[in-house]
Amino acid sequence: MRCRHYTITPSQIQAHAAQLLTKHLQLRDHGPKTTAAVLLAILFYAASRLISLAAACASLVKVPTDQAVHDALLAVLPDIDELQRRFNRALAGDLPKALRRRPQPLAIDLFLVPYHGPHLHDAKEIYRGQARSGTSHFHAYATAYVIRKGRRFTVALTYVRRGESLKVVVQRLLQQASRVGVKPRYVLVDRGFWSVDVIRYLQAARVPFLMPVVFRGRKLDDPRGPSATRVFPARKRSGWARYTLTNADRRTATVSICIKCRHRRGERGRHGREALVYGFWGLKPSSYQWVKETYRSRFAIETSYRQLHQARIRTCTRDPLLRLLYVGIALILRNVWVWLHWEILSHPRRGGRRIDLGPLSLRKMFVWFQHLIEATYEVRDEIVAEHPLPT
Repeated sequence: MRCRHYTITPSQIQAHAAQLLTKHLQLRDHGPKTTAAVLLAILFYAASRLISLAAACASLVKVPTDQAVHDALLAVLPDIDELQRRFNRALAGDLPKALRRRPQPLAIDLFLVPYHGPHLHDAKEIYRGQARSGTSHFHAYATAYVIRKGRRFTVALTYVRRGESLKVVVQRLLQQASRVGVKPRYVLVDRGFWSVDVIRYLQAARVPFLMPVVFRGRKLDDPRGPSATRVFPARKRSGWARYTLTNADRRTATVSICIKCRHRRGERGRHGREALVYGFWGLKPSSYQWVKETYRSRFAIETSYRQLHQARIRTCTRDPLLRLLYVGIALILRNVWVWLHWEILSHPRRGGRRIDLGPLSLRKMFVWFQHLIEATYEVRDEIVAEHPLPT
């Protein structure tokens, strides 16, 4: 079979990403200098270098000031709910048709950006969580992610407010995924979603799920013995069980339990027996190992968050609208990178395409963007000093 070879240039990749964002975000010109193309170029430059908008404007010659760019963005962007809807349409812009033909495994998780400071408009803008990076305050986002080899696209994004039920968050994500044609085969969620409300919603929606069990009750060293979910890790052998959760309102939810016992054999410096306990519904696992390996595939969404950090514009703004903009752009650029590898750079073969990430890493794509924008808008390679250098 004769293969055709194509040359992909940085300008073509950037033009595709800019066209996608311009179409779905509906960006418009704010002035003769702050056009939609200039605003996107500055946003791409800041994302590619992991710097702020102010630093990006200071690094380029033929761009407006950072205050002008800031004011233009606030003028052309819609409210936060409409911006979220537009980002979700952009996330679906490059989805392969094959993902819509049959149900797909989905992963759902929260993405927390540490925040130090007061809220801007409403206290609900700031999400409270377990302390990390010196704070328990965050701007929170949740995403739904397709776990499909070679087609690991983020298909839904939602902004999470303080006090918002995780059941509502999961419902929004699944509805958005369904709206773009991606139906869940099953859903993999983190232990933070272990609650009666989330489980009852997924069961009512007829969505199979798999999640780790949160251990509660008396511990193993208690004289009375373990209780509640702590009885499962106390087992010496793998097995199956059922468990009924009860919340403060006396509502219940029943799930099946899989206990997978394994020996760590020095992994990460640990030895001895380890019991992995999962709760599931709507699935018919073939073995304990299948449950373990299936849930292990959920960690691909953590990879998407690490890649998101490689393109999230740095900022200290208090405005949740701009913060959502920066997170959404990072996810769109990552989806473009996934689309390139699937549609353009993959190798067709019998049994499925072969994906090779070697020719174009995500970081390399951003370096391309950086060089292209610097060539277009000229990089500032000098500084103005108050005093001359001593001779």
